[in-house]
Amino acid sequence: MGSREINEIVVTDIRMSFSSMVVFMVKWAIATIPALIILTVVGSVLLGILRIFFGGFHPGMRF
Repeated sequence: MGSREINEIVVTDIRMSFSSMVVFMVKWAIATIPALIILTVVGSVLLGILRIFFGGFHPGMRF
């Protein structure tokens, strides 16, 4: 079998205008909103499962 060559690339500079960088960062900020919603739902489900296993449901239990 032949050997694989590994090519390493180091990025030292990115040429980007200020306005396109602002647009990119605004899109990035807007994209975080659905991600946070998904993470909140997943975290709530996991905490609910942990509460069932370790806390149990007791009559009159307040959250």
